[in-house]
Amino acid sequence: MHYYSVKGRVRMLSVKANAASYFVDRHVEEGRGEDTAYVEAESGRSLSYGEMATGAGKVAGALARAGIRPEERAALLILDQIEFPQIFWGALKAGVIPVPLNTLLATSVYDAILRDSRAAVLIVSAPLWEVVAPAVADNPYLRHVVVIGDAPEGTTRYDDFVAEAPEQPTMAVSSDEVAFWLYSSGSTGQPKGVAHVHSALRATADTYGAEVLGIRRDDVVLSAAKLFFAYGLGNAMTFPLSVGARTILFTGRPTPQGMIETISSHKPTIFCGVPTLYAAMVAEMDKSGPPDAPLRVSISAGEALPEDVGQRWEQHTGVQILDGVGSTEMLHIFLSNAPGDVIYGTSGVPVPGYALRLVDEDGEDVADGEVGELLVNGASAASCYWNQRDKSRSTFEGVWTRTGDKYERRADGRLVYCGRTDDMFKVSGIWLSPFEVEGALVSHPDVLEAAVVAKKDEDGLDKPKAYIVLQSAGKADGIEEDLKDYVKEKIGKWKYPRWVEVVEDLPKTATGKIQRFKLREDA
Repeated sequence: MHYYSVKGRVRMLSVKANAASYFVDRHVEEGRGEDTAYVEAESGRSLSYGEMATGAGKVAGALARAGIRPEERAALLILDQIEFPQIFWGALKAGVIPVPLNTLLATSVYDAILRDSRAAVLIVSAPLWEVVAPAVADNPYLRHVVVIGDAPEGTTRYDDFVAEAPEQPTMAVSSDEVAFWLYSSGSTGQPKGVAHVHSALRATADTYGAEVLGIRRDDVVLSAAKLFFAYGLGNAMTFPLSVGARTILFTGRPTPQGMIETISSHKPTIFCGVPTLYAAMVAEMDKSGPPDAPLRVSISAGEALPEDVGQRWEQHTGVQILDGVGSTEMLHIFLSNAPGDVIYGTSGVPVPGYALRLVDEDGEDVADGEVGELLVNGASAASCYWNQRDKSRSTFEGVWTRTGDKYERRADGRLVYCGRTDDMFKVSGIWLSPFEVEGALVSHPDVLEAAVVAKKDEDGLDKPKAYIVLQSAGKADGIEEDLKDYVKEKIGKWKYPRWVEVVEDLPKTATGKIQRFKLREDA
């Protein structure tokens, strides 16, 4: 144990404060080394808790041997495969900051992120090399490029990188020390580097993981959401590793049919999805039936879950979806429905350990039934945005983090999602929630997905325009007028979309969030 002084105060550095100690080392120390931690759904490759600990130690040793120093960044452009947890936790063991990257970005975005983070090493899955290679060519900061799989000339094969590396013990750190970064999903623009501390991982496990999800050692987890972003990281790493559970990794793109087949074959007890995937899966189940699996709980985040989708999932599977709200800045879900207490169409109540406020434009708390911006206070909050001081100061206000989401609190304390702050608009002088209109649209049997944005009419006034994806292309004739009448009857005559445009798909981030700002540009 080590100590250091800051203005007369003594701070403690401890191996136990390193998140890798709790989530990796502890399982070997407590006799769970032979238990299976991960299984790849497609290949069948598996990783025990003991193998993960050994692999992470070797990664830490390899990073040190390569001259990657503590606090330097390691960019991880890695598919959901068993190397991911070994590399992530190995970096933490070494005090190096892992930066998982979205695996579906364009070369120009990778170039911007690699330069912004000044990563000293890039570790990349071979299938992703082609898209990132041009960004690597003239990067002034990268000293090493490691490829998992066949390594092109000028790079190092991952197996060679870790071969014969000494197992490095877990580094002593402060619990408040930055452990890793995540780049925000960019639903409203360019991604931002979000810095998280070691204690934040344990905070999400002790709150949502234990108090809402109720994860157990005998659980088997399947997350359609990928490890590179906050929701998937919690689902497939933080929560199962907090109790010694098993996780199924799905390397490919999570299609509705692929997820249903994987649930049937690998028998998870917990499934973690996003609203757009759930909508597509229930549409598939309408035709082929539900998967055969011992599911006991399903969770959803990323965007608010339409009421109709939740009800149809439960009808098919007999399992509720715990719809929740989280963010990259808060690392995981802080507002959620709970087992046995699910009201579809609401985002539930605060997760134990978090405090929430709804405030108006002046920062004053709003009354029940009024719409306000959601602020959250909890131990998992990020420390800052990297190199974006003004944005950090406007988002992280003391203990409160601004979410940018608009909510209404009902008299029973449950919160109802109304949209992003920049998605809300007034119709006839009254605030309109685009999500309310979208929820009405997707409850129509012919509609798979919907997004609503503001469009100016001939008088220059904002009115709702809907973009819809149909369940079947053959149902397009006359659907526009049918949907206008349907919404009028469902939620109110003034809320109906004045324009309805049928599209093949909606623009989304890799995490499933609809990019409404792109639709607004085209409206």
